[in-house]
Amino acid sequence: MLEGRIGPGWDQIGARISDEDLSKVLKSLKKRPLDYFKQDFYADTAVFGATPATKCGLDFYPIDKIVFASDCPFDPENGAMYPRETLRILESLNLDKATSDKIFYKNLEAVTGRKLVK
Repeated sequence: MLEGRIGPGWDQIGARISDEDLSKVLKSLKKRPLDYFKQDFYADTAVFGATPATKCGLDFYPIDKIVFASDCPFDPENGAMYPRETLRILESLNLDKATSDKIFYKNLEAVTGRKLVK
């Protein structure tokens, strides 16, 4: 949804602003702003049951950067909504087992350094 704005849009930080020179911000970055989003951020599957948002996130972020319902206790149903709705959406997408395993627990294992499943 924002890839064009974060990509080509933010590649020109400082090029069109006349009241403040932000060109130094762009020059100080070690990589493109878009690459920070894709390589340094993790995405969560908890999107209040929104299938389009889930698909968008899966299309944008590398699969190794997506974790399952990490803020699940803070949903409107005190932890019941995110897992239920997220499972419904992910199951409807017919993801392969390797992708599902990464989302459900392997990515969290990688982030935390803890083995979750034996």
